[in-house]
Amino acid sequence: MINPIMPVRGALERYRVKPGTKVDFGEFDSSEKVLFSGARKEDVDPQFDELQDQLQSLQKVLYAQNKHRILVVMQAMDTGGKDGCIKHVFSNIDPQGLHVSSFKKPSEEELAHDFLWRAHSKVPSTGQMVIFNRSHYEDIIAVRVKKIYPEEVWKRRQRHVIEFERMLAEEGTTIVKIFLHISKAEQKRRLEARLANPLKHWKFNPDDLVDRSHWDEFMNAYEDVIGKTSTEIAPWYVVPADRKWYRNLCVARIMLDTLKKLDMEFPAISWDPGNLKIDD
Repeated sequence: MINPIMPVRGALERYRVKPGTKVDFGEFDSSEKVLFSGARKEDVDPQFDELQDQLQSLQKVLYAQNKHRILVVMQAMDTGGKDGCIKHVFSNIDPQGLHVSSFKKPSEEELAHDFLWRAHSKVPSTGQMVIFNRSHYEDIIAVRVKKIYPEEVWKRRQRHVIEFERMLAEEGTTIVKIFLHISKAEQKRRLEARLANPLKHWKFNPDDLVDRSHWDEFMNAYEDVIGKTSTEIAPWYVVPADRKWYRNLCVARIMLDTLKKLDMEFPAISWDPGNLKIDD
């Protein structure tokens, strides 16, 4: 038996975007820490360690039961913390049951197919948890802001994504979509930190500055697509991400509550352990 789950303290409810909501990031505080119950930042460590242990326990049941599929979509602006969040929150998960798929600029082969082809080939099988580090939403957001395709194309893609996710959900996939929300000022600090540290120069891409110059356009595009594609079966969560430790805490709680709702159990055995003897 796994231990009782640590209280979620409202992470799902506070950061979930309800279907039909008109999203305005001006109403979201990217630096808040209201769900943290400790007196000092250092108090987060034992809480987060406990959350990781519980997440590991539930993932073992997910893998053993081999019934459910979990798809986690992680989106953010550049320096938003997708890599760090994945590394910290899911670091205790058994790699047999966890896969991370990163989506970068489409290859020639991918461009020769419909825009969902590369995403569909990476969705989880039963018993598995898959994390999309960036996702099929890049093919709506990026092409919209950079004007790669006309409005009729990216608007049509929003509808296709809703139907794609509906199909996955009806076939047994639990979908969790997380937008790591950072401020423009915090992005500036993180970009400057990369420039100042030679060991982080490999993480800096001058193209990030081009995207930064279109910050408001990206924010408007994300507000629109998150509002239109957050559904009951594939909800979006806008998580405050200026504080990395708080971001990790919230994402861990969201994942725990999601897994707990599946009411999973280890599979029943059809044999009696008491009748078996291991020879010397």
